[in-house]
Amino acid sequence: MTLYSRRDVLRTSAYLSGLGLLHALDLFAISKTKQFKIGACDWSINQMGKPEAFAVAKQIGLDGVQVSLGTAANNMQLRQPEKQQQYRQAARQAGLAIGGLAIGELNNVPYKSAPETEQWVSDAMTVARNLGVKVILLAFFEKGDLLKDSSGQQEVIRRLRKVVPQAEKAGVILGIESWLSARESKDLVDAVNSKNVRVYYDVANSTQMGYNIYDEIRWLGKEYICEIHAKENGSLLGQGKIDFKAVRRALDAIGYTGWIQIEGAVPPKQAMLESYQANNKFIRSIFS
Repeated sequence: MTLYSRRDVLRTSAYLSGLGLLHALDLFAISKTKQFKIGACDWSINQMGKPEAFAVAKQIGLDGVQVSLGTAANNMQLRQPEKQQQYRQAARQAGLAIGGLAIGELNNVPYKSAPETEQWVSDAMTVARNLGVKVILLAFFEKGDLLKDSSGQQEVIRRLRKVVPQAEKAGVILGIESWLSARESKDLVDAVNSKNVRVYYDVANSTQMGYNIYDEIRWLGKEYICEIHAKENGSLLGQGKIDFKAVRRALDAIGYTGWIQIEGAVPPKQAMLESYQANNKFIRSIFS
Protein backbone atom coordinates (compact mmCIF):
# COMPACT_ATOMS: atom_id res chain seq x y z
CA MET A 1 0.00 0.00 0.00
CA THR A 2 1.31 3.45 -0.90
CA LEU A 3 1.35 6.66 1.08
CA TYR A 4 -1.69 7.99 -0.74
CA SER A 5 -4.47 5.53 -1.43
CA ARG A 6 -6.60 5.34 -4.56
CA ARG A 7 -9.50 6.69 -2.51
CA ASP A 8 -7.45 9.78 -1.65
CA VAL A 9 -6.67 10.35 -5.33
CA LEU A 10 -10.29 9.94 -6.40
CA ARG A 11 -11.49 12.22 -3.62
CA THR A 12 -8.98 14.90 -4.61
CA SER A 13 -9.84 14.58 -8.30
CA ALA A 14 -13.55 14.95 -7.56
CA TYR A 15 -12.88 17.99 -5.43
CA LEU A 16 -10.74 19.67 -8.08
CA SER A 17 -13.26 18.98 -10.84
CA GLY A 18 -15.90 20.68 -8.74
CA LEU A 19 -13.99 23.92 -8.27
CA GLY A 20 -15.59 27.00 -9.72
CA LEU A 21 -13.65 29.14 -12.16
CA LEU A 22 -13.08 31.90 -9.61
CA HIS A 23 -11.69 29.48 -7.04
CA ALA A 24 -9.44 27.90 -9.66
CA LEU A 25 -8.07 31.32 -10.57
CA ASP A 26 -7.45 32.01 -6.88
CA LEU A 27 -5.44 28.80 -6.59
CA PHE A 28 -3.43 29.77 -9.67
CA ALA A 29 -2.66 33.17 -8.16
CA ILE A 30 -1.49 31.55 -4.92
CA SER A 31 0.80 29.21 -6.86
CA LYS A 32 2.35 32.17 -8.66
CA THR A 33 3.18 33.90 -5.38
CA LYS A 34 4.37 30.87 -3.43
CA GLN A 35 7.07 31.55 -0.91
CA PHE A 36 10.14 29.73 0.31
CA LYS A 37 11.56 30.34 3.77
CA ILE A 38 15.32 30.23 4.15
CA GLY A 39 16.80 28.85 7.36
CA ALA A 40 19.94 27.13 8.59
CA CYS A 41 20.81 24.28 10.93
CA ASP A 42 21.99 25.47 14.33
CA TRP A 43 24.97 23.09 14.13
CA SER A 44 26.06 24.63 10.82
CA ILE A 45 26.18 28.16 12.23
CA ASN A 46 28.22 27.03 15.26
CA GLN A 47 25.28 27.42 17.66
CA MET A 48 24.10 23.88 18.28
CA GLY A 49 21.86 23.75 21.33
CA LYS A 50 22.10 27.50 21.94
CA PRO A 51 19.24 30.04 21.86
CA GLU A 52 21.87 32.51 20.59
CA ALA A 53 21.47 30.78 17.22
CA PHE A 54 18.65 33.19 16.45
CA ALA A 55 20.78 36.30 16.95
CA VAL A 56 23.41 34.81 14.63
CA ALA A 57 20.74 33.87 12.10
CA LYS A 58 19.49 37.46 12.14
CA GLN A 59 23.02 38.67 11.34
CA ILE A 60 23.08 36.27 8.41
CA GLY A 61 19.67 37.43 7.19
CA LEU A 62 17.79 34.16 7.57
CA ASP A 63 14.09 33.60 8.20
CA GLY A 64 14.62 31.05 10.95
CA VAL A 65 16.69 28.25 12.44
CA GLN A 66 16.42 24.47 12.41
CA VAL A 67 17.19 23.66 16.04
CA SER A 68 18.58 20.52 17.68
CA LEU A 69 16.61 18.58 20.28
CA GLY A 70 19.88 17.96 22.11
CA THR A 71 22.44 15.27 22.74
CA ALA A 72 22.67 12.19 24.91
CA ALA A 73 25.09 14.11 27.13
CA ASN A 74 22.57 16.88 27.91
CA ASN A 75 19.62 14.48 28.01
CA MET A 76 17.96 16.06 24.97
CA GLN A 77 17.79 19.42 26.71
CA LEU A 78 15.08 20.96 24.56
CA ARG A 79 12.62 18.60 26.25
CA GLN A 80 12.82 20.94 29.25
CA PRO A 81 9.99 23.53 29.29
CA GLU A 82 12.38 26.25 30.49
CA LYS A 83 14.68 25.60 27.52
CA GLN A 84 11.73 25.80 25.16
CA GLN A 85 10.80 29.16 26.66
CA GLN A 86 14.37 30.41 26.13
CA TYR A 87 14.18 29.44 22.47
CA ARG A 88 10.78 31.04 21.95
CA GLN A 89 12.01 34.24 23.57
CA ALA A 90 15.22 34.28 21.51
CA ALA A 91 13.25 33.74 18.30
CA ARG A 92 10.83 36.56 19.18
CA GLN A 93 13.66 38.95 20.03
CA ALA A 94 15.33 38.23 16.70
CA GLY A 95 12.04 38.40 14.80
CA LEU A 96 12.68 34.96 13.35
CA ALA A 97 10.92 31.60 13.27
CA ILE A 98 11.82 28.31 14.87
CA GLY A 99 12.01 26.70 11.46
CA GLY A 100 12.46 23.05 12.30
CA LEU A 101 13.57 20.46 14.85
CA ALA A 102 16.26 17.82 14.37
CA ILE A 103 17.55 14.82 16.28
CA GLY A 104 21.08 14.57 14.92
CA GLU A 105 22.18 12.47 17.88
CA LEU A 106 20.51 9.51 16.18
CA ASN A 107 23.72 9.31 14.13
CA ASN A 108 25.55 8.31 17.31
CA VAL A 109 22.76 6.59 19.22
CA PRO A 110 20.83 4.75 16.50
CA TYR A 111 17.05 4.71 16.30
CA LYS A 112 17.32 1.24 14.75
CA SER A 113 18.77 -0.28 17.92
CA ALA A 114 19.03 1.97 20.98
CA PRO A 115 15.92 1.67 23.19
CA GLU A 116 16.13 5.22 24.60
CA THR A 117 15.71 6.74 21.15
CA GLU A 118 12.05 5.73 21.04
CA GLN A 119 11.37 8.10 23.92
CA TRP A 120 13.45 10.83 22.27
CA VAL A 121 11.33 10.69 19.12
CA SER A 122 8.10 10.57 21.12
CA ASP A 123 9.11 13.53 23.26
CA ALA A 124 10.31 15.47 20.21
CA MET A 125 6.74 15.61 18.95
CA THR A 126 5.61 17.34 22.13
CA VAL A 127 8.53 19.75 21.82
CA ALA A 128 7.69 20.44 18.18
CA ARG A 129 4.09 21.20 19.04
CA ASN A 130 5.16 23.53 21.84
CA LEU A 131 7.54 25.37 19.52
CA GLY A 132 5.15 25.55 16.59
CA VAL A 133 7.32 23.29 14.43
CA LYS A 134 5.84 20.99 11.79
CA VAL A 135 8.83 18.87 10.69
CA ILE A 136 11.19 16.79 12.84
CA LEU A 137 14.34 15.57 11.11
CA LEU A 138 15.42 12.06 12.10
CA ALA A 139 19.04 11.45 11.07
CA PHE A 140 20.26 8.04 9.85
CA PHE A 141 23.99 8.31 9.24
CA GLU A 142 27.16 6.95 10.85
CA LYS A 143 26.10 4.40 13.49
CA GLY A 144 22.47 4.85 12.46
CA ASP A 145 23.05 4.21 8.75
CA LEU A 146 20.28 2.20 7.07
CA LEU A 147 21.98 1.59 3.73
CA LYS A 148 22.22 -2.15 2.99
CA ASP A 149 20.82 -2.85 6.46
CA SER A 150 17.54 -4.66 5.92
CA SER A 151 17.10 -5.63 9.56
CA GLY A 152 17.82 -2.06 10.67
CA GLN A 153 15.26 -0.74 8.21
CA GLN A 154 12.65 -3.20 9.45
CA GLU A 155 13.24 -2.16 13.06
CA VAL A 156 12.91 1.52 12.13
CA ILE A 157 9.66 0.74 10.32
CA ARG A 158 8.38 -1.14 13.37
CA ARG A 159 9.21 1.74 15.69
CA LEU A 160 7.76 4.37 13.38
CA ARG A 161 4.50 2.43 13.09
CA LYS A 162 4.22 2.56 16.87
CA VAL A 163 4.74 6.31 17.04
CA VAL A 164 2.79 7.57 14.01
CA PRO A 165 -0.54 7.83 15.87
CA GLN A 166 1.15 10.39 18.12
CA ALA A 167 2.60 12.22 15.10
CA GLU A 168 -0.80 12.33 13.44
CA LYS A 169 -2.44 13.64 16.60
CA ALA A 170 0.27 16.29 17.09
CA GLY A 171 0.16 17.32 13.44
CA VAL A 172 3.91 16.87 12.92
CA ILE A 173 5.89 15.11 10.21
CA LEU A 174 8.83 12.82 10.90
CA GLY A 175 11.38 13.34 8.12
CA ILE A 176 13.80 10.51 7.32
CA GLU A 177 17.24 11.75 6.23
CA SER A 178 19.56 8.95 5.13
CA TRP A 179 21.89 7.60 2.45
CA LEU A 180 19.00 5.67 0.90
CA SER A 181 18.01 6.26 -2.72
CA ALA A 182 14.65 7.76 -3.58
CA ARG A 183 13.20 4.32 -4.29
CA GLU A 184 14.56 2.83 -1.06
CA SER A 185 13.28 5.83 0.91
CA LYS A 186 9.85 5.53 -0.68
CA ASP A 187 9.70 1.83 0.15
CA LEU A 188 10.49 2.59 3.79
CA VAL A 189 7.90 5.37 4.00
CA ASP A 190 5.27 3.23 2.27
CA ALA A 191 5.92 0.41 4.74
CA VAL A 192 5.09 2.76 7.62
CA ASN A 193 1.98 3.89 5.74
CA SER A 194 1.38 7.30 7.28
CA LYS A 195 1.32 10.74 5.70
CA ASN A 196 3.19 11.93 8.79
CA VAL A 197 6.37 10.05 7.87
CA ARG A 198 8.20 11.38 4.80
CA VAL A 199 11.62 11.92 3.25
CA TYR A 200 13.90 14.74 4.38
CA TYR A 201 15.81 15.39 1.16
CA ASP A 202 19.44 16.54 1.31
CA VAL A 203 20.73 17.46 -2.15
CA ALA A 204 24.43 17.11 -1.24
CA ASN A 205 24.09 13.73 0.47
CA SER A 206 22.20 12.28 -2.48
CA THR A 207 24.68 13.76 -4.94
CA GLN A 208 27.53 12.21 -2.94
CA MET A 209 25.82 8.83 -3.32
CA GLY A 210 25.67 9.28 -7.09
CA TYR A 211 21.90 9.71 -7.27
CA ASN A 212 20.37 12.05 -9.86
CA ILE A 213 18.85 14.52 -7.43
CA TYR A 214 16.81 16.39 -10.05
CA ASP A 215 15.11 13.17 -11.17
CA GLU A 216 14.73 11.91 -7.60
CA ILE A 217 12.99 15.09 -6.46
CA ARG A 218 10.50 14.83 -9.33
CA TRP A 219 10.00 11.11 -8.74
CA LEU A 220 9.34 11.44 -5.02
CA GLY A 221 7.16 14.54 -5.35
CA LYS A 222 5.84 16.66 -2.53
CA GLU A 223 3.79 13.69 -1.31
CA TYR A 224 7.04 12.17 -0.05
CA ILE A 225 9.43 15.11 0.41
CA CYS A 226 8.73 17.06 3.59
CA GLU A 227 11.68 19.45 3.58
CA ILE A 228 14.99 20.26 1.88
CA HIS A 229 18.58 20.70 2.99
CA ALA A 230 20.48 23.07 0.66
CA LYS A 231 24.02 21.89 1.21
CA GLU A 232 27.51 21.71 -0.21
CA ASN A 233 30.50 19.96 1.30
CA GLY A 234 33.53 22.23 1.48
CA SER A 235 32.30 25.04 -0.74
CA LEU A 236 29.79 27.87 -0.78
CA LEU A 237 26.36 27.26 -2.25
CA GLY A 238 26.56 27.85 -5.98
CA GLN A 239 30.27 27.04 -6.12
CA GLY A 240 30.11 23.28 -5.69
CA LYS A 241 28.53 20.28 -7.36
CA ILE A 242 24.86 21.21 -7.00
CA ASP A 243 22.99 23.06 -9.75
CA PHE A 244 20.55 24.95 -7.54
CA LYS A 245 18.70 26.43 -10.51
CA ALA A 246 17.91 22.87 -11.55
CA VAL A 247 16.90 22.07 -7.96
CA ARG A 248 14.50 25.02 -8.07
CA ARG A 249 13.01 23.79 -11.36
CA ALA A 250 12.53 20.32 -9.89
CA LEU A 251 10.89 21.70 -6.74
CA ASP A 252 8.62 23.92 -8.83
CA ALA A 253 7.67 20.89 -10.92
CA ILE A 254 6.37 19.06 -7.83
CA GLY A 255 4.79 22.14 -6.26
CA TYR A 256 7.04 22.24 -3.20
CA THR A 257 6.85 25.26 -0.92
CA GLY A 258 8.25 25.72 2.55
CA TRP A 259 11.62 25.69 4.25
CA ILE A 260 14.96 25.48 2.50
CA GLN A 261 17.46 24.81 5.29
CA ILE A 262 21.11 25.62 4.57
CA GLU A 263 23.61 23.10 5.92
CA GLY A 264 27.39 22.90 5.65
CA ALA A 265 28.64 25.10 2.78
CA VAL A 266 31.62 26.68 4.56
CA PRO A 267 34.90 26.43 2.59
CA PRO A 268 38.09 25.46 4.43
CA LYS A 269 39.68 28.29 6.41
CA GLN A 270 36.75 30.63 5.75
CA ALA A 271 34.65 32.23 8.47
CA MET A 272 31.18 30.87 9.08
CA LEU A 273 29.41 34.25 9.28
CA GLU A 274 30.71 35.61 6.00
CA SER A 275 30.17 32.24 4.33
CA TYR A 276 26.57 32.07 5.49
CA GLN A 277 25.84 35.63 4.48
CA ALA A 278 27.07 34.67 1.00
CA ASN A 279 25.06 31.42 1.08
CA ASN A 280 21.93 33.29 2.11
CA LYS A 281 22.37 35.85 -0.66
CA PHE A 282 22.92 33.13 -3.24
CA ILE A 283 20.05 30.87 -2.22
CA ARG A 284 17.64 33.81 -2.15
CA SER A 285 18.68 34.68 -5.70
CA ILE A 286 17.43 31.22 -6.68
CA PHE A 287 14.45 30.83 -4.33
CA SER A 288 13.07 34.37 -4.50
